[in-house]
Amino acid sequence: MDKARAATVFMPAAREALQAFPIEPGAIELVSLSENVTFRVTDQGDGGAYVLRLHRPGYHTHEALDSERIWTRALADAGVSVPVPVTARDGRDYVSVLVRELGEHRRAGMTHWTPGELLEDVLARADGTQPFERWYERLGAVAGAMHVQSSAWRPPASFQRHTLDADGLLGEAPFWGRFWEHPKLSPAERELLLDTRQRLRGVLDRCGRSPETFGVIHADLHTSNLLVDGDRLTVIDFDDTAFGWHLYDIAVALSRGQDRSDFAAIEAAFFRGYRTKRAISEQARALVPMFLLVRGMAVIGWLYQRPEINPGDRLDELKDRVCAQCASFDSPC
Repeated sequence: MDKARAATVFMPAAREALQAFPIEPGAIELVSLSENVTFRVTDQGDGGAYVLRLHRPGYHTHEALDSERIWTRALADAGVSVPVPVTARDGRDYVSVLVRELGEHRRAGMTHWTPGELLEDVLARADGTQPFERWYERLGAVAGAMHVQSSAWRPPASFQRHTLDADGLLGEAPFWGRFWEHPKLSPAERELLLDTRQRLRGVLDRCGRSPETFGVIHADLHTSNLLVDGDRLTVIDFDDTAFGWHLYDIAVALSRGQDRSDFAAIEAAFFRGYRTKRAISEQARALVPMFLLVRGMAVIGWLYQRPEINPGDRLDELKDRVCAQCASFDSPC
């Protein structure tokens, strides 16, 4: 569905949802069409800008969406820059609306609009290694602060999110799909991924799930989910928030830089920033290549689940990199 068609289909539901929130909606603009449908809304009373998101059906329960807000509020209290939520007039974080043309119900939530530019776009204009090192060092500090909060935090009993443990990442039904069944894989590549998957599961099982290493994570902390505003980085899009290893979060943050020739410098900058907020041992850091491989497998699975997405040559590059990582994988413990 293109954006023009999506605006026609989803705009009535967006206008209905806005009636539940304490603003006077003026201009409404569709800004993103992906898993969720996102609008920018202007309050005609005070000119304030807001984000209205219609969440895809079937991905999260109402309790899981509420849990996302519980964590983002806890992160904000810990000093991490995140979108500021707007509650409905009756105090709820989300309201349900019907997308009549599709015959589906979606949950709608609002936040204040966060100014800034995607870090991915900032880096796309960067020349040389220095800007990458500067921003990845700041990203490392943000990730470290989030993991400090996560490791010390105990979610309330009502908190519900999925789990990205060995089963969630590499089990028979991984959360992001059976990556080894992607039709782009040759029989030999499929066997290589299946063999490596079994070896990886054993290592992940031995990693344990102590609060120091495993807790609530963003799980999608890449450069397209961070906004740059001056020197500030704001973390956005908590749709994939889960229980998982902090090292998986780190691998996601580093994943888009790993094909660069200066990746070692970028990774070193990330950990300089991370260690300004939280200690990490060299033994733990040595597991990052393994988690980068796991992340690559997860992305292949996600693309397998989303056949409507055309990644072009990026899928071939991803597949080749993952297969090369599988071929060279040596169990770290």
